[in-house]
Amino acid sequence: MEIEMSERLEMALNWVRNEYNKATKKFGTFHNAHEGYAVLLEEVDELWENVKLNQFTHTGRDALMLVEAIQVGAMAIRFILDCCGDDGP
Repeated sequence: MEIEMSERLEMALNWVRNEYNKATKKFGTFHNAHEGYAVLLEEVDELWENVKLNQFTHTGRDALMLVEAIQVGAMAIRFILDCCGDDGP
């Protein structure tokens, strides 16, 4: 039975929330936007490496891509909360 889109979204958001909490507990907040960008870029680069390897070798790296995508989401949330203020877009 296929999981409903809203359930999949909630599951993904929970994964990102858990990773955010883990990273914030371990490393604290970003000191500035430069640090936040560097950390986010590192995670995006790691995701991109797994995407390229999966695309060209078909090695079934879906689990690794998922882990990196969750880390990208968590670091994006950290960037928003630590570097962008509370006014919203």
